[in-house]
Amino acid sequence: MPYAVTHILVPIVLLSLFRDFYLKKRTKKKFPLHYVLIAGLGGVLPDIDFIFSAFLNLIDISDWNIHRTFTHSLFFPLLFLVLFLVFYGVNAKARVCNLTRHKLKLNYIFLFVGIGCFIHILLDALVGVNVFFFYPFSNIDFGLNLIRYLPKDLQGLSMPLLDGILLVIWIIYLELKHKISDFI
Repeated sequence: MPYAVTHILVPIVLLSLFRDFYLKKRTKKKFPLHYVLIAGLGGVLPDIDFIFSAFLNLIDISDWNIHRTFTHSLFFPLLFLVLFLVFYGVNAKARVCNLTRHKLKLNYIFLFVGIGCFIHILLDALVGVNVFFFYPFSNIDFGLNLIRYLPKDLQGLSMPLLDGILLVIWIIYLELKHKISDFI
C-alpha cells in the first residue's frame, strides 16, 4: 500500500499540474493553491478508518479491522461529490474562511476532498490488493498489486522509495515553477 506521503503528494502534484498548465491565467484566481492543499489532505482521509479500528480495539472490541471498508469504497468520494452539489445549489456564495486573500467556497472544499479521496482509492487499487469499490453492497475486490512485478529485493523498498521520489519531484517542480527559493 502507498504510504501517507504518496497519498498526499499525488493529488497535490496532479492538481498543481492541472492548475498551472491547463487553466488560463484568469481562471487560476478562482482555483487558488489552497484547494490543491485540500485535495492533498483529502488524499489521506480514507485512512481515517485506522483510527476507528484502533479505537474499537482499545475499548476491547477484539480484532475489529474496518480498514478498507466504507472509506475505501467509491461511495466515500461520491459522498463528497453529493455535498459539493448540495452546497453548490443551495448557497453558491457560502464562504468558509479567508486564508490570506483567498476566500474558499465550502462546495469546492467538498469537491477537492472528494477528488483526493478518489485518487487515494485508485492508488490503493493500483499498488495493492483487496479494494472493495462497492462496499457494503458487494465484497468483490480489485487490485492490480503492481509491486509483485518488481524484483523481490525491491518490493519492500518500493513504497519508501516512491515517497522519496515524489517528494524530490515535487520540490524541484516548486522551485522551477514557483521559485520557492526566493522565500527561504
